Amino acid sequence: MLVREWMTEKAISVGPTTSVMKASRIMKENRIRRLPVLDEHGAVIGIVTDRDIKEASPSKATTLDMHELYYLLGELTVRDIMSKNPVCAGKDDTVDSLAVTLIERKIGGVPVVDKDNRLLGIITQSDIFRVLVSITGVSMGGMQLAFDLPVAEGKLHAVLELLRRNGARVISVLSSQASAEAETYRVYIRLLPLPKEDEERIIREIGENFPSSLRHHVPGSGNLPEGRGVKP
Repeated sequence: MLVREWMTEKAISVGPTTSVMKASRIMKENRIRRLPVLDEHGAVIGIVTDRDIKEASPSKATTLDMHELYYLLGELTVRDIMSKNPVCAGKDDTVDSLAVTLIERKIGGVPVVDKDNRLLGIITQSDIFRVLVSITGVSMGGMQLAFDLPVAEGKLHAVLELLRRNGARVISVLSSQASAEAETYRVYIRLLPLPKEDEERIIREIGENFPSSLRHHVPGSGNLPEGRGVKP
């Protein structure tokens, strides 16, 4: 999963001399929360967020009148409030490594740049959520199973074979391990929607064949509730 596959291309940007009022208007009109700031060569030199603008705006408790407020905001430019030398991503970076960076740096998104630091796009937490939805297959509905399986004992193959015999079709298989020394690992398997009686039969057979491995299952409905669908 590479950044270039999930980033938003042709990201909206501003220059350092753009007024804060204009930057705020651009964000509101386009329903975005951050703007890369580019120099005259198209290189990223900063980023300004909606939080930066809120913090730069006068408090409601100010004694300034409306004309004075508009004058001050009109004089304030993006250069005055932007974060300089922001964290950036390359288009060939992996999404999972970028997710770690966002968590560690407590930021919601980063510009994507080429080797000359020129803007190629932007990628945000929302894009990473789309990755999660895509790799889990949750938008397709169906049942999810979770197992704790012994490491290097071939149990996963046995589970998948049981599912195959019962006519189940696998959407996704995800796994995680607490550490390299752990004796078990957690496996999540999502199946395409099945009739309720088929799901019940699968759960019953798994319980008989892998009684200590199955941790939980989330019954499928075939479709997500209205309003929870995910665009491809």
